Amino acid sequence: MDKAYDREPTRRSRELRNNATPAERKLWQRIRDRQLSARFNRQVPIGPFICDFAARTAKVVIELDGGQHAKRTIEDHRRTRFLVSRGYRVLRFWNNDVLENVEGVLILIEEALKNSPSPSPSREREGKK
Repeated sequence: MDKAYDREPTRRSRELRNNATPAERKLWQRIRDRQLSARFNRQVPIGPFICDFAARTAKVVIELDGGQHAKRTIEDHRRTRFLVSRGYRVLRFWNNDVLENVEGVLILIEEALKNSPSPSPSREREGKK
């Protein structure tokens, strides 16, 4: 039985995960398994785009940009506009930032997560009712 959705984004996401850049691998090692205050997934399809990392509940997207993005500013701006229109906060870092200063990048990500609105009351508070 055929699935009722387009499989291409899933196939492309898997391909991107298997061929991650050194910067993507380095950042993933530091944000996976809820090491920060949110759960991130990598190579996440959102609309027509595949985002490098996304914390869906916190509505935060992280995009890592290599040198090719210096020439793709119009595409990147359109992508950011789309994600923001869907309620996401988009954080962009150059690959060199991650490779040379991952701690600084992690601090900026954690600050963004702290400033993201909570989508619902925490389970801890719900249990005290």
